[in-house]
Amino acid sequence: MTTPAYRDPQLPVDERVDDLLARMTLEEKAGQLFHTMVSMNPDGTLAEQGPFLRLGTTELVTGRHLTHFNLVGQGSARAMATWANRIQELAAGTRLGIPVTLSTDPRHTFTDNPGASFNSGDFSAWPEPLGLAAIGDPELVERFADTVRREYLAVGFRVALHPQIDLATEPRWSRQSGTFGSSAETASELVRAYVRGLQGPRLGPESVAAMVKHFPGGGPQKDGEDPHFPHGKEQVYPGGMREHHLAPFVAAVEAGCSQMMPYYGQPVGTDWEEVGFGFNKDVLTGLLRERLGFDGIICTDWGLLTDAEIMGEPAEARAWGVEHLSVAERAAKALDAGTDQFGGEQCPEVIVELVRAGRISEERLDGSVRRVLREKFVLGLFENPYVDVDLAERTVGAAEFTALGDDAQRRSLTVLTNRAALPVTGRPRLYVQGVAAGTAAAYGEVVADPAEADLAVLRLRTPYEQRPGLFESFFHSGSLAFPDDELKEILRLLETVPTLVCVNLERPAVLPEIAERAAALVADYGASDAALLDVAFGRARAEGRLPFELPRSMAAVEASRPDVPDDTEDPVFPQGHGLPL
Repeated sequence: MTTPAYRDPQLPVDERVDDLLARMTLEEKAGQLFHTMVSMNPDGTLAEQGPFLRLGTTELVTGRHLTHFNLVGQGSARAMATWANRIQELAAGTRLGIPVTLSTDPRHTFTDNPGASFNSGDFSAWPEPLGLAAIGDPELVERFADTVRREYLAVGFRVALHPQIDLATEPRWSRQSGTFGSSAETASELVRAYVRGLQGPRLGPESVAAMVKHFPGGGPQKDGEDPHFPHGKEQVYPGGMREHHLAPFVAAVEAGCSQMMPYYGQPVGTDWEEVGFGFNKDVLTGLLRERLGFDGIICTDWGLLTDAEIMGEPAEARAWGVEHLSVAERAAKALDAGTDQFGGEQCPEVIVELVRAGRISEERLDGSVRRVLREKFVLGLFENPYVDVDLAERTVGAAEFTALGDDAQRRSLTVLTNRAALPVTGRPRLYVQGVAAGTAAAYGEVVADPAEADLAVLRLRTPYEQRPGLFESFFHSGSLAFPDDELKEILRLLETVPTLVCVNLERPAVLPEIAERAAALVADYGASDAALLDVAFGRARAEGRLPFELPRSMAAVEASRPDVPDDTEDPVFPQGHGLPL
């Protein structure tokens, strides 16, 4: 039997794509336009049901012809690699044997939000991108992304649903921890390094494709609300800074990023159509394709077409501005706008009907299918879709990668104030809150009463308002100020004993009273207790500089313009602040 041309690695990629495309049914083509969620069982077997699944894995691969999946949830490196091989085996048994492309949200930090990122688990633990921005070293960012690449390849992930290069210009927005802060210059410089680390000099068999997000910049959300939810759908530019938010994406395209994810947001008060970016022809075709010359894959953010259930709760489709359209009309509008793939959706029958009804031409469909197939060939998936399970176990969380992450945690720490409290000497009596007593015991004598301590170490998180709904509870929004009762307790401790306060900045906390009274104030963006104490005791050097300003009050936040970086009046600390230690 003659081997099909698309199976011949000696042929040019475009020739292989053309051959495969010519063999595909309309249903098989439609399946390529969907990049949805799957989960795995703890032992690495395929999951046929789960909290994010509407259909089982087998039905998605064999019945609906999908070949692009992002894994939600966690597992051991060995289980992930085993699972990746099993889903590839399932795909290999289909009529054309098109291999699966597996993707993931970030997995190398301390944040656990099932809609945005996972804590590191077996993978090496690094600070959030905000922490990488605090260090500001492109070489480190490239090493980080190369580490991500090597650990992802080991378990079968070939697309990173990151980096996130929105600018952190609205202090209340919940997604800032995944950004490089408020500086367009810093974000532009670091995204180039990030894409190099993931993809290498050019996309190929040793690459992980970068899906950069959220085009054209998701930072300027009205009132800081997030467009995952209807009350956060509006994106506004009262300061006229739209081009400023675009700058990092220009850098990403120039760096050769393979994929781009537009955000959910609906621009209001601009010359763009007031529909979500995934449906927005002005943005996807006019701006991204024509002006910036991007020819990679455009994949929408997750859940634009159909209403769903997330974690047992009803979730409205994020079809902002086109809520009145049917699912088919939404899909047609997104394809007309320039979308190639629908994230988090699994309804290829809708595309089939659009083509059969003449609403979308098969030629238009082929254009997107050609892009997504071409990437599979370039990544070498047709030649080598499987991973070595033993190698995965040795690679993920390897000592080399863990040491790099540990060092980055320490470097990223940002000393905001130091009233001669740091570095700590000797073995003082320590009172700790939010710090593991067992870890602290390696640095001093841990005591139960702050009145008996020489120094207290207090770890805090940026305040937020608890929102209704399980899924939304993971998106920390609203006030950045500590509630009165909590602030009183903090200040009482600061008055009792000299206190090192470390605040995890997932957003810019409002903390003027704490800054005024702490013996030392340090910011972290994801760091272990040992990393903090190593810096406090002079065993490691903190190099961080604030990636955004810290506002003086919520009134100042509310008066600032969402699209303008570092726009609050009289901030406690400006962007770039950090003391040597």
